[in-house]
Amino acid sequence: MRGFSRVAALAAAFACLATPVTGQGFGRGLAVAVSSDQVLIAETGGPTSTGAVYVYERGQDGWALSAELAPYAAEEGGRFGISLAVDGDRMLVGSPGAAHVFERAGGGWEEAATLRPADLPEGYVFGAGGAIAGDLALVAAPGQGGRGRPGAAGRVYLFEWDGSAWNEAGVVESPEAADGDGFGAAMITDGRVAAVGAPGTAVGSVNRAGAVFFFTRADDGTWAAAPEPLTAPDASENAGFGGVLYGEDTADGFRLVVGAPGAGGVGIAYTFTPDGDAWRPEGRLYPPVVAGGGRSFGGNFANAFAAVDGEIWIGGSGSGAGREGRVLRYSTDPDGGVELAGAVSASNRTAGDGFGGSLAAQGGVAVVAASRKDYGMGTAYIFERRGDEWVETAEVWSDATNYAAINGHEVGCEEGVSADFDCSEVNILSFMPVQSLGANRGVRVNDVWGWTDPQTGREYALVGLTDQASFVDITDSQNPRYIGRLPMTEGARGSVWRDIKVFRDHAFIVSDGAGDHGMQVFDLSRLRDVGSEPVTFEADAHYDGIASAHNIVINEETGFAYSVGSSGGGETCGGGLHMIDISEPTEPSFAGCFGHEGTGRRGTGYSHDALCLIYDGPDREHAGKEICFGSNETDVSIADVTDKDNPIPLSTATYANVAYAHQGWVTEDHRFFYLGDELDELRTQFSGTRTMIFDITDLDDPVLVKEHFGESTASDHNMYVLGDLLYQSNYNSGLRILNVSDPENPVEVGFLDTVPHAEGPAMGGSWSNYPYFASGTIIVTSGSEGLFMVKYQKPELVP
Repeated sequence: MRGFSRVAALAAAFACLATPVTGQGFGRGLAVAVSSDQVLIAETGGPTSTGAVYVYERGQDGWALSAELAPYAAEEGGRFGISLAVDGDRMLVGSPGAAHVFERAGGGWEEAATLRPADLPEGYVFGAGGAIAGDLALVAAPGQGGRGRPGAAGRVYLFEWDGSAWNEAGVVESPEAADGDGFGAAMITDGRVAAVGAPGTAVGSVNRAGAVFFFTRADDGTWAAAPEPLTAPDASENAGFGGVLYGEDTADGFRLVVGAPGAGGVGIAYTFTPDGDAWRPEGRLYPPVVAGGGRSFGGNFANAFAAVDGEIWIGGSGSGAGREGRVLRYSTDPDGGVELAGAVSASNRTAGDGFGGSLAAQGGVAVVAASRKDYGMGTAYIFERRGDEWVETAEVWSDATNYAAINGHEVGCEEGVSADFDCSEVNILSFMPVQSLGANRGVRVNDVWGWTDPQTGREYALVGLTDQASFVDITDSQNPRYIGRLPMTEGARGSVWRDIKVFRDHAFIVSDGAGDHGMQVFDLSRLRDVGSEPVTFEADAHYDGIASAHNIVINEETGFAYSVGSSGGGETCGGGLHMIDISEPTEPSFAGCFGHEGTGRRGTGYSHDALCLIYDGPDREHAGKEICFGSNETDVSIADVTDKDNPIPLSTATYANVAYAHQGWVTEDHRFFYLGDELDELRTQFSGTRTMIFDITDLDDPVLVKEHFGESTASDHNMYVLGDLLYQSNYNSGLRILNVSDPENPVEVGFLDTVPHAEGPAMGGSWSNYPYFASGTIIVTSGSEGLFMVKYQKPELVP
């Protein structure tokens, strides 16, 4: 097996993506390399960029960007750079549907060829991984699955350079091919023998234990599989053996190192040496053990390898209590022994960075990616050898790209387009990209609410972001002004969920999955005094009766707030209604719990969202009572919470194909309740976005009267009713406006697609909207894009 001594590339991490990625990532997966004193880092890009390979070179002032590579036929959103492999002066870069060969001459790189298979069956993602050695290139095509679906068995295509062109030379598949096997997740080759990892392969009855398959090239150019795959000596479920591969020569022959990032709940690197026609287990490399028997490394150990001057560097992106990540250095001696020699870490690692997610090295230069830093944007660190030490000498990253800001004038919806966005009867008044909302790198927007100053009449957007709330004066809707931010509670962590509601000119803010965040209270009247420069505010009060919460619901008629989906500490109320008296906004106090027994996935009454109001509908038995409509994962809950010491469950309602009862709103006459299920489109093939319509004429016996299917297949998120219009934020299809004057037969009358680069069911795009400003301005948030101010061009009624 000494043929593996010329291994030149590590493979990209297996990717099985059902929908376009809307964010950017720098140094994701194994998309880093070092070659001839150049550091190469692939970034897949975002919707308004093509993706690129960034080339860094060392100059007198340190490391600097010297080139940005993209294919000649690159398209925005093309995700060029999902894989990267280098051998000498050749580089193989993957993108969905193609792999691109670049060649270096005089230090500069030029695209030399684009590789595509002649026959790619539907459901495969060609280009998701690659390896190159000499005149041979291997390109992975994992089976494409969806949420909850593993996808087809993967395959690997082979291409060969004949001196004048690259030609397809065959395809190999796992002899034990099965859906979701991940075949092609990792590959190494010397041009004659190829090892291909398949971390999703079952070993006997052990699911996703993983395996490595070997293929040998015959004299006639065909490739044949070895009789038996290599598996871990202690195969365990979800170990992912074969997810990462590395090989090196030793004094005794060859050593193969196989990563199993899920083994033992921590991750293990297995080493093997050849023994005739078989592989002999040599050892297992674990992260360090600390007192009490626990392992300090955390998880995902052995998710990346690199050879560094007689050492094996092993990355563990899940290292540490906060999963900040670390790289361990193992020395190898001439007799084949391996022992821990030290660690490599970055100067500013923080929780969740994923440092060590990918590695590469050559000579005295190494690069380590922290692919989750800055909320998934990613950063790469360059290290150089100084004597016997490795010293961090640079941190490199790219800035996000986004759609251009729109301000100063209204952009009409003409011929189905407003600026870059598809539309119907909806004009864009202005658009603020995420970066213009005082956001740090990698931050996304989520929920939104509005406030109108009762003294000045000025209108404000209150925008939730990953780690803060931002305040925008939208009184002049064509010239919005960012005026300040309220950072998340000190000690909390950033989260994709933040929710804001208003009572008596105060904003109440919670965040889910954010640790000890609690509920922030902010006096919005302070916005009146902001000058020309944005202000970073502090909260006026803080309620610590909860830790994290998915949402905050407020009944402005009664002065009560309801934290729902509370978790992580405090009084969680089973995830149901945690009732808070906010009649004195800066002195909130606990008022009681209500969880509708038997609802929610755990049966504790967990409520994902709710609407609480003074009921004034046709069921006069309950007129004047405070009624809460809970979207409780599995059911709709209706309860009378007038007496906080004795809340009364009235009824529940459910429906076919429940996936996740998410959020809903009532018609203004309190007769109908519209409900969105966030996950049903992801699990069931509907003709369009599904909205359940319940007749709540009798609150004790709600009846599902119809399922409405929208014009697109996007997943639904938040919706609100104003008059005879229903405003839906439906993720990948943006804002959808439905006329509900006939409540059982909604009709779409307008839309603005805030994510034109994506479609179909997925959890990215428009999060929420607020249609209640007297001016008629509608504010809409869209995760990676930002904040839209729009206007519905309601058609004039013809007499």
